[in-house]
Formats: sequence, C-alpha cells, structure tokens
Amino acid sequence: MCGIAGIVTLRDDLPPVSTEQLLEMAGALRHRGPDEFGIYRDEHLGLSHARLSIIDLATGQQPLSNEDDTLWVVFNGEIFNYIELRDELQSLGHRFRTRSDTEVIVHAYEAWGVRAFERFNGQWAVALWDTRDRTFVLARDPFGVRPLYVCQHAGRLYFASEVKAIFAADHTIPRALDPMGLDQVFTFWAPLAPQSVFQGVSEVEPGIVRVYRRGTVSTSWAMARAYPVDGEGAFAGSLDEAVVVVREALEKATELRMLRADVPVGSYLSGGLDSSLVAALGLRAKGEKFCTFSLRFEDAEYDETTYQRLMAQHLGSEHREVLVSRGDIARLFPDVIAHTERPVLRTAPAPLYLLSKLVHDAGIKVVLTGEGADEMFAGYDLFREAKVRRFWARQPSSRLRPRLLERLYPYLARSPVAQRAITQQFFGQHLSGWRQPGFGHDVRWRTTSALGRLFSAEHREAIAGRNLREELIADLPEDFSRWSSLAQDQYLEVRTLLSGYILSSQGDRMLMAHSVEGRFPFLDRHVAALADSLPPSYKLRVLDEKHVLKRVARDLVPAEILARPKQPYRAPDALSFVGPELPEWIDDVASDRALADAGVFNASAARQLLAKCRARGTTGQFSNADNMAVVGMLSTQVLHDRFIRRHPVSGVRVTPQTVVDKVAV
Repeated sequence: MCGIAGIVTLRDDLPPVSTEQLLEMAGALRHRGPDEFGIYRDEHLGLSHARLSIIDLATGQQPLSNEDDTLWVVFNGEIFNYIELRDELQSLGHRFRTRSDTEVIVHAYEAWGVRAFERFNGQWAVALWDTRDRTFVLARDPFGVRPLYVCQHAGRLYFASEVKAIFAADHTIPRALDPMGLDQVFTFWAPLAPQSVFQGVSEVEPGIVRVYRRGTVSTSWAMARAYPVDGEGAFAGSLDEAVVVVREALEKATELRMLRADVPVGSYLSGGLDSSLVAALGLRAKGEKFCTFSLRFEDAEYDETTYQRLMAQHLGSEHREVLVSRGDIARLFPDVIAHTERPVLRTAPAPLYLLSKLVHDAGIKVVLTGEGADEMFAGYDLFREAKVRRFWARQPSSRLRPRLLERLYPYLARSPVAQRAITQQFFGQHLSGWRQPGFGHDVRWRTTSALGRLFSAEHREAIAGRNLREELIADLPEDFSRWSSLAQDQYLEVRTLLSGYILSSQGDRMLMAHSVEGRFPFLDRHVAALADSLPPSYKLRVLDEKHVLKRVARDLVPAEILARPKQPYRAPDALSFVGPELPEWIDDVASDRALADAGVFNASAARQLLAKCRARGTTGQFSNADNMAVVGMLSTQVLHDRFIRRHPVSGVRVTPQTVVDKVAV
C-alpha cells in the first residue's frame, strides 16, 4: 500500500515540474508509505511515490518502468492475481526484473492497453506515463477502495492519493469548500465521484480509466457492475448449491489476500458475522495462529466485547483490544477529519483511527476486514426496511403490514420503530412511489437532507436549483429499472455509501493514517459477481439478512454469533461533544468568527444546536437527526479550519531512495 502523486504539464511553454514539488507531495503522503520514497521527472511530467512495503520488499521500488524506460508507473494498492497475470505475460514474451505486482501492471498495459484493468482482481489507484506518445493514464478499482484525486491549475494536471498532496505541491492552487460537494455529504453521507468537497478538485470515479493525450481526455469502464435481467446471468442453482460456491469463492478470495504478502497479515474482529467469517477463513488459509484486533467501548450500547472475545477464543488468535471513550473521540476528531478530507455525519471513523494505531503498534502492516459483506449480501436494515415498505405499499391501508417494521433497528436506544404511530407516520411517507428508482433509500435521503436547516443563506443560494436525488436517478445504468428491487437498493448503496464513506472515511483513510493496509475478501471481483448473480431470496430470505452467508459460516463461527441480531458498527456521536471537560477546538471551530469564515452554516442555528445538546448533558439521548447535525457541522468546520483557514497546508520534505531525473540540465 502506498501514496501516489504527480504533475503533468499540459502546455509546452511551461518549465518542467520541480523536484521540490514532487518531494513535497511525497511528504504529504508519508503516512501512506513511510518505508521508501521515489520520484521520476522528465520534461513533461513528474511522478512521486511513498511506499509501504508489502510485496517484493527488496525490489519493489517505485516509480517503476518497462525494459526500455518508455513506460512508467506509480501504483497504490494490490493486484491479487498478479502471479497468474505474470505467467500469462511471460508466455507472451515479456521479461520481468522483479516479483512485484507493480511490474505486472506495466507489462499488462503494454500487452492489452487500457483493457488490462479488466483483468485485474484487486484494489488499485494507478498512474501510467507513456513517454512515446505522451499518454497519461489514471485508473481506479471498481469499488473505489483506493482514492485518487485530480486538479487542473495553471496549465498543469495535479493528481494524488489525497487532496493534501495536491495542495502541498502548489500553494497558488485556490482552496475553498465546494457547496455541491457539501450538499451531497448532507444528502448521501458522502460526495459522489467525480464531485469532491473542494472546489477545483475532482475524484476519479471507481471503475474508471481516464486517458489524457495531448489536451484531450477520454474515459472508459474498467469493470461495470451488472445484475440479472430476465434471468440472464442469474445463478441457476439451489440455495444449497449457492452455499457451496459462495464458500469456495470466499475461501479463494481470503487465501489470495492472506498469502500474497511478504509481511504478516492480521484481521479485524468486530464480533459480527462478517469479520468473524473472514477471520476464520484467514486462519484456515494461514494454517497457524495470527493476530486479531478489536474495538471496545466504554459505552455499553456500542460495545461488542463479549462476541469479539468469544470469536478470538474460538480462533485461538493472538488478540488485542483498544478501549475507546467519548473523550478519545472528541480529542482525536480534528486529526480524523484531516485524514478523511471530507465532512462526516458519524463519529465512527474516530475509533477506527485508534484501531489502526493498535495494529501498527503491534508491527502488523496488513489486516483483513469484513467490509463489503452487507452491500454484496444484503445485510443492512435499509434493505429489510425497503422490502417491508414495498410490501406495505401494495396495501397501504393495512394495519398489520407496517408492524413488520418493528422487527428493525433493535440496537438503537432511540429506535425509529419504537412507537407504532410515529413509525407508521415516518415510514409511510411517499409509499405511492414504491416502484420508482431510489425508493429504498428515500427515507435515509429525506432524513439527511433535513440537516439543510443549518445552512447559511449564502450556502443555500449556492446550491439552489439543484436536485441531487433527481441527478443521481438520471445517471443510473440503462437496465436499472429491470433489476430486482433488492438489486436496485444494493446498487445505490454501493454507489452512494460504500466508496465515499465506508471504504474511505471509515476504511482506507483510517487504516492508512497509521500505515496499515486493509484487504476486503467480500469485494473480490469473483465474490462480488457471484453475489450479484444470486436470487434476492438467497440473500434476503423474508427478513433474514445475509441468509446464504449464515449458512456458509455454520461450521466456522460460533452459534451465538450466527444467532445474534444484526448490530452495525456505531460509536457515540453527539455524546462525544458534550460534558464538562472538552477540548478547546470545539469552541474554536464553532465560534461565530469561524462559522462566518466558513460561510456554510447559520451561526444562530449552530449555536442553538450545540446549546440543545449541552443542555441534555452526557446522559441525555439524542435523536438521529441531532447526532448527524452535530457531527456534520463540527466536521465541516474542522475541515475548513485545517485545509482552508490554515493556508497553506504543506508536506514534510522526505529523502527519496529512488530518483530518476531525465530533465536536461
């Protein structure tokens, strides 16, 4: 795992990129790759790389080239099927100097061009430079596991794994929060690529290959998601047969991620089905003891220690834990947002920041996690909620059908289904649109969009005239309406939340903050394709979520974990920012001066929100809306403080181990 960055000169009258700029970019990404640094520079481009050594420790330095130095690459991620690809490329006559997956990318591009990315099974952000015709290629994996940003300014194209590296490269690049990006966060929980929360900065879309050639840009799909239409592409076997093939696919995916590393691999253990199953398969692949890591909470509502320790004992793993308090979350929150580089509506990333530190301190560079299981195999309550609402919508006058909603959200202290009359009023809105795209996410989007009440008049004016939901629906795949209802809901969950929040704010950014690589067996290309092909009833059987996975795990996971109700990972939200002893940064970023400087929120509304929460105290219960409003407002203000007010953000100079300089002196 690494950090990549660079600058492409788009005009012939500009001087070459400076070495100092490339080193500033590497320094800004040093947390992603502290082991080695490398740069490449010619008359038209500069590449920068910060390396976390995982595969081919001795000879995997980057930037890396082909045999005649005409094709150069910097790469962040892993291509898990690189050995098979290398064998195929060698049979075609390609000669390799290293055992790294990075070199496979170079030769694969030589052999197959941009179609090479269709063959990759992994998680990647890649930048390729073909000196022969001055073609520059950027590519990102289909789920957006690895981040990649671009910014065009003053005749140059800047790219980097994180925005801070772009800002570090050139202090003349304007810095401002983008109203549309913020509006997407306060609707979908995350900006939707290519939109970012910074003006002038865009995010390369998951699954996209961008080709820049002499002033033109073209894009293509590396791998498009597809669900069965009229039975075509559907899994035709029985449920028992599905259990067998899903298990085989998961075993293979976990084995690839467990064994294709030259360093020890551990596993996160939340106490739920997904991480427990991955850890069990990881142990089988390794065949010996390995390390597991868990979060504990001082607040009992969020704590899953009993199940974590049960699974660790079942595995016989070397188990480590970190105990998280509300005070820890408040103290670390600004650093967390400096890594997310976007506002968040939950504090959940903060404990994961501490968890990756625990992994790093244990000397482990790679961990398996269960992320992606809920999206691929329909594990979220949102999917069950949408199914009940569609069932209810067919007989909207029924008194019994909406009572099925009472089976949802048992883990919430203030559950939206706790009071029957309120439940039916809340979930009964817009039932007539149950056949329309986006119906399954309507409740979430309405709830989150209501946070717009906090916006300032200026911000409201900046986003006026745009309907984000309509824009998203207009950009859906051509066959979307022909997919099953569950497939539609799954696609939108992946599109709006998985890449932008789960794999970013909670995933890559918190892991790489402490130089730890996450690997996700459930997002293996073959596992994902198989999951997409399964009949909806194999995944969501009546209201039993991830049904096929539970069958897969029967002999691998203790019965107590299989039988426990779904409890998604959460952390104390507004509760973390109330109490007698709070860090000074809260009052600083929420001051009238700071609010006016950012211009996003109405100062009076923000003050009232914080006063309301503080009045309820540390024992009070906060509504879902208040939790999101407090966290969203504070994280936005921290983001403005760290990236805009403290202009400029600068990297730390590093010493490169690899320097290739082709600029004529």
